[in-house]
Amino acid sequence: MQETEQKVVTVRPQQEIAAAVQRLPYFIGLSARTAGTRGLSMHLVVVPPGGQAEPHIHVGYETGIYILEGRIETRYGPGLAESVINEPGDFVFIPPGVPHQPVNLSATEPARAVIARNDANEADRVIPYDPAEASRV
Repeated sequence: MQETEQKVVTVRPQQEIAAAVQRLPYFIGLSARTAGTRGLSMHLVVVPPGGQAEPHIHVGYETGIYILEGRIETRYGPGLAESVINEPGDFVFIPPGVPHQPVNLSATEPARAVIARNDANEADRVIPYDPAEASRV
């Protein structure tokens, strides 16, 4: 059995990036690139006041979310016909392949959440989702 170097890694994100598909500000935390993770990524996402992500699907990985600040409505499922409202202290699980769209319910305050995925690459396998397509099927 080969031993690998084991050390504790600290990542302090200094700059936000815009997620290409979701179109929300992200602060990259733990990933293969930043911390050498192999099966985990963890980031901070900010949904601006009155903002929302573009509808999308995560391909092949699970997502766990912990709401830090704000109230978020997550529209999900075929046509985004279902929804759940979450607030600080809530944990949210999104299975692979579920269409979803988080929406900040406040017009004045940002919402913030920690996102964890069982994929070590921060460059997600995310694809856009058109809710209108579900009604045409």
